[in-house]
Amino acid sequence: MKGQNVLLLISSYVFYGWWDWRFLSLILLSTAVDYFVGLAIDRHQEKKGRRRWLWVSVFFNVGLLGFFKYFNFFVDSWVDMFAMFGYNMKSTWTLQVLLPVGISFYTFQTMSYSFDIYYKRLKPTTDFLSFAAFVSFFPQLVAGPIERASNLLSQILNKRTFDYSQAVGGLKLILWGLFKKIVIADSLAPMVDDIFANYSNYPASTLILGVTMFSFQVYGDFSGYSDIAIGTAKLFGIELMSNFRFPHFSRNVAEYWQRWHVSLSTWFRHYIYIPLGGSRVSKLKSVRNIIIIFLVSGFWHGANWTFIFWGAFHAVAFIPVFLMGRNTIYKNSVVGENSFFPSLIEIGQLLLTFGIVTFSRIFFRSESITSAFGFIEHIFSNFSYAEYMNPQGYRMIDYYVLMVAFVLYEYRMRRDERSPFKFKSKYLRFAVYTIIILLMMLFYDDGVDRSFIYFQF
Repeated sequence: MKGQNVLLLISSYVFYGWWDWRFLSLILLSTAVDYFVGLAIDRHQEKKGRRRWLWVSVFFNVGLLGFFKYFNFFVDSWVDMFAMFGYNMKSTWTLQVLLPVGISFYTFQTMSYSFDIYYKRLKPTTDFLSFAAFVSFFPQLVAGPIERASNLLSQILNKRTFDYSQAVGGLKLILWGLFKKIVIADSLAPMVDDIFANYSNYPASTLILGVTMFSFQVYGDFSGYSDIAIGTAKLFGIELMSNFRFPHFSRNVAEYWQRWHVSLSTWFRHYIYIPLGGSRVSKLKSVRNIIIIFLVSGFWHGANWTFIFWGAFHAVAFIPVFLMGRNTIYKNSVVGENSFFPSLIEIGQLLLTFGIVTFSRIFFRSESITSAFGFIEHIFSNFSYAEYMNPQGYRMIDYYVLMVAFVLYEYRMRRDERSPFKFKSKYLRFAVYTIIILLMMLFYDDGVDRSFIYFQF
C-alpha cells in the first residue's frame, strides 16, 4: 500500500508541477495545515477547542483563495465604488498574481476533511503520505470532483488490486469524456466565442443560439473532464463520486442542482447550508440560507460580478420551488421513470428548466456585467431572425444534428451515468466505439483552445 501511495503522490506532484512547479508549495502547505489541524481537533474533546482549530483551517484555506483569487477583485470593486460618487482613485494595490490551477478545488477538499473531523464523522489519519496523496490525487486535482475523505482517503489507506472490469469501465468513461470534450464542447467553442464577442452585431435568434450552444459547451467540457477523471481513477482501483447526473433532464431548478456539479453542491449543503440551520429553521431563515449558498457558489466560481449575479439568479429561481415544497420531489427519480418517452408535462418541465438555466449562463459566460446586460437587452431590442453563418465556414446543420443526437443518446442512458455504452449486443457496442472515435478525429481542430473551462476556477 505504501508503495502505491508513493507512486500516486509522485505522479500527482509531477502532474501539477508540469504546469508550474512553484505552486506545489501551496498544495504541500494546505496539506500540512489540514493534516495537523485534523489531529488537533481530534485531541480536543471540548467544543471550544475543536472550533478554534477548525477556524485555523477555514482562515488558512479561505485566505489562500482570498489572496490568489479575490484580492484584485476587492481592490477594483473598492475603487469602482468611490468612482460612483465622483472620486477617481488610482489603485496601486492590485497585484499581478497568477491564479493557481485547481486552488478552489483542493482547498475545499482539504477543508472538508477538517469539517468532518470536527463533526465527528471521521477520525483523522496519522499517515501523512496517504493524506498528501488524497489531497493531490491527480485525476481530480484541478477540476474535481471535490472528494470527501470518507470516500477517497479511505480507499487510499487500503491496498488496491487491479480489477479488469473496473479498468474497462474506466476506459469507457475516458472515451465518453473525450467525446464530450472534443466533439461537443470544443466544436461549439468557436461559435460561442464569436457570438458573445460580437453580440451587438447579431439578431436575437443568433444570441439565443449562442447561449444555447454555450449550455452544451460548458456541460460537455466540465462533465467530460469529470468522466475522464473518474475513469482514470478506476485504472488505479479508486472510485470517485459522480459529479454529473444528466442535469439537462431536470424537471425544476432544485433537481438541476441535485444533478449539476454534485460534489460542489453537496459540499455547500453539508458544510454551509445545514450548519446554518438548513430547512429545519423558519421559512424566512431557510430562504436566507438558500441565498447565502447561491451567492457563495457564484463567488466560488470567480472574482467577477457576473458570477455573483449568476448565483443570485439561481437563488431567485430556486426559492419559489422551495417555498412550494417541490425541491426534493424528484430526488430519487428520473424523467420518463416508467416509460421510454417523457410525458408532455415532463417535456414542458424540461424545456422550462433548461430555458431558465441557459438564460442564467449569459451572466456566467459574459466578460462583465455590462456585457451581460447588453447581451440581454439586444435579445429584446432586436427580436428578429437571421441565419447564423459559422465563422469557420462549416455547415450549421451538422451541429444541430449533433446536439439533437447527443441529447437523445444521453436520454437513453439517463438512469446510469457510469455506463455510457450499455448495449446487449457487443457488435452494436463496438460500432458505437468506432463512430465515436471517427467523430473525434473528424471534429478535432488544432486551432481551437482546448483548455477546460473550469481550470480557471
